Amino acid sequence: MDWVFNKVKGDRTIWLIVLLLSLFSLLAVYSSSGTLAYKYKSGNTEYYLLKHFLLIVFGLGIMYLAHLVNHQYYSRIAQVLLYLSIPLLFITLLFGTDINEAKRWITLPLINVSFQTSDLAKLALIMYTARLLSRKQAWIKTFRHAFIPIMIPTLLVCSLIAPADLSTAAILFLTCLLLMFIGRINLKYIFIMVGSAVTILAIFIAIAVNLPNQGRVETWENRIKSFMNDDRGSYQVQQAKIAIASGGVIGKGPGNSTQRNFLPHPYSDFIYAIIIEEYGMAGGILLIALYMLLLLRSVKIVLKCPRAFGALLAVGLSLSLVIQAMINMAVTVNLLPVTGLPLPLVSMGGTSLWFTSLAIGIILSISRNVEELETEEAQLNYASQSHY
Repeated sequence: MDWVFNKVKGDRTIWLIVLLLSLFSLLAVYSSSGTLAYKYKSGNTEYYLLKHFLLIVFGLGIMYLAHLVNHQYYSRIAQVLLYLSIPLLFITLLFGTDINEAKRWITLPLINVSFQTSDLAKLALIMYTARLLSRKQAWIKTFRHAFIPIMIPTLLVCSLIAPADLSTAAILFLTCLLLMFIGRINLKYIFIMVGSAVTILAIFIAIAVNLPNQGRVETWENRIKSFMNDDRGSYQVQQAKIAIASGGVIGKGPGNSTQRNFLPHPYSDFIYAIIIEEYGMAGGILLIALYMLLLLRSVKIVLKCPRAFGALLAVGLSLSLVIQAMINMAVTVNLLPVTGLPLPLVSMGGTSLWFTSLAIGIILSISRNVEELETEEAQLNYASQSHY
């Protein structure tokens, strides 16, 4: 293991967390994709294992390259990504590939690969918000010079994501609110932001319910009603509960899940239920601990980071990932309505896995910069002591 860590920089604990989550992911995806393999690949279960393994390896490659870049460069990259993601969200909303009554994907021509534009927009907006908050600290309490430039892109991006993916838009909006609070934006302006978002959502719902095809609004309503119905609940939640109950304390063992044959999307949205069934409550708690440790290590990086942009960027990206993970797991145990969010670094997926890897790579880049500054400071102190 040492020879691996000697090749990388940044927080070693975060690298270890990533490797452990990747291992969890490989085992769980291999176990839960059997039905998918029999349906589309004539029972070739190794196909999805190999495919997911290659996606993880490519994601680790993205993470490694991202952590080599000085995190200050991401400030300028944030502008480019935001200006690119807004028109892409418009295109997705109007002409995106419709899957399960939701236009979240653009199918790239020639290579025929689906690309979820909200993943790009989420990363871009968090980076852009951190950039503006760090650059406007001198006017941070003003409405015109600090709040308005942050509020407009946040509401615009979240409004474009919400019609097809309300849960992602909500997490992104919450992350930006937390960043604004940490960045010392006036609390009164944050409440104005919340009020504006609620008003926009209410207008959208009011328009949608009067259309012949209510689309996602009807789906949201059904999910909330299903969640409120404690006696029955949705079919997905029922099967997830069975998986969790049958897992016990130590689980049935790797590959021994039975609910993977009944639970819809056991390899993505409800993969946490399969993990608990096979590894028990112990495996479920370990997974929660890994995400919380990721947040803790990110906070430690923030406290040591000498520059506002790096600190805000690290806390924003880590909060986004951990909040998404907690919501995914809360849905699985029926604490929240079904959302359709994947479990970061664990669920089977392509673009979501890669953008998650990029986000962690950026956090590691900030950590690497902090380590280099600490090393330089230690060398200077040692040189000054030797001189005297």
